[in-house]
Amino acid sequence: MTRIKVLISGGGIAGNSLAFWLGRLGHDVTVIEWYPNLRTTGLQIDLRGHGIEVLKRMGLEQGFRARSAPEQGLQIVNSAGKRQALFPVNKSGKGLQNFTTEWEIMRGDLCRLFYDQCKDHTKYMFGASIRSFKEKDDGVEVQFSNGKTDRFDLLVGADGIGSKVRKMMLSSDTDDGFCPLRDIYIAYFTIPQLIKEGEDYLATSYIAPGRRGIMIRRHKPDQIQVYLMCKSDSERLKNARRGDTKEERAALTEIFQGAGWKTEEVIRAMNETDDFYLEHMGLIKLDSWSHGHVTLLGDAAYCPTANTGMGTSSAIVGAYVLAGEIGRHCKEGVNTKDGLTVALKAYEQKFRPFMDQVQKGISDGSGVWGSMMPTTPFGIYIMNWIIWVVAVLRLNIIGQWFLKEDVKWDMPEYKEILLK
Repeated sequence: MTRIKVLISGGGIAGNSLAFWLGRLGHDVTVIEWYPNLRTTGLQIDLRGHGIEVLKRMGLEQGFRARSAPEQGLQIVNSAGKRQALFPVNKSGKGLQNFTTEWEIMRGDLCRLFYDQCKDHTKYMFGASIRSFKEKDDGVEVQFSNGKTDRFDLLVGADGIGSKVRKMMLSSDTDDGFCPLRDIYIAYFTIPQLIKEGEDYLATSYIAPGRRGIMIRRHKPDQIQVYLMCKSDSERLKNARRGDTKEERAALTEIFQGAGWKTEEVIRAMNETDDFYLEHMGLIKLDSWSHGHVTLLGDAAYCPTANTGMGTSSAIVGAYVLAGEIGRHCKEGVNTKDGLTVALKAYEQKFRPFMDQVQKGISDGSGVWGSMMPTTPFGIYIMNWIIWVVAVLRLNIIGQWFLKEDVKWDMPEYKEILLK
């Protein structure tokens, strides 16, 4: 095997997944992360379909289950807090999963699980970032934020939906592949709140008039997660500078005024929390994921949005395919440049059909939030009645109609990495 030198930008789920496989192959891997240490923030995520199979191939099923979140299902409530429908977790191991899966975990816990498997064979550069890079005939020359420069055979941008590597690779100030969904926003934060006697670990969703929604999830006895969702043409929200949390919170406070249920207490807590994050929902769609000695992975390359329920699984499966193709084509006696060229082309050819299915129909504004957020109280009444009927009949409309778990795709077998 030809040992290649790889720099991965981003120490999250996608970056650490790739580091796991490349480390197994014996490559020289460095992960650079702008955060001063392993970034274990973030709320609840899950695995679905092929993502579960990749986790098992990593040999990490037991470690995952030991850290899994205890969520039991999703309940829909009305403005009085009365349950309208319940969709329990599917623990049968058969069929599509519901909103709550058997594979729920906090983002930070999954990140730690992968990091613990990588740290002994991967170099980590925390508190640093890539300032610039230049393509060379034999690799890519990278300049870091600390002023140092190094050369790598491959640079992988696994730095999220706002990827700096993607923007530098595309060399475009106007189009970086981000396709926003029509005025759809979601805010995430946590609130300290002790569990009450008899309270279950259920996700609770409430839809308010005016295309607004609140979801609360409990993952531990003393804390809950809050998700605020809206489809709004608010100029204040649209013009808020990304990361200006004071202005973003103020805009959301205006939008959710009078929404009912627990809105007042949630908004009050939102303005006091220190882990608030707002996202303008959107896809990443690119004609190509690679250029020369640079390639993209996970949300940086093909973010499918939370609408699909497949963001984490897409990142993990994509990392498996990328590493597998590198293992297959970068062999002893093969020129590194030639091997990587073929591997990156194969990575896209193999994995793009998967992502095309996951992203299908999302860019036109469809998906769970665009389709299930009525504007009037009567519309919400009708929606809740339909959901009640569906729940009584035990139909998995969320798994079948809205989420994109059921991808028809044959996952490759890579003996080069699976037998190590």
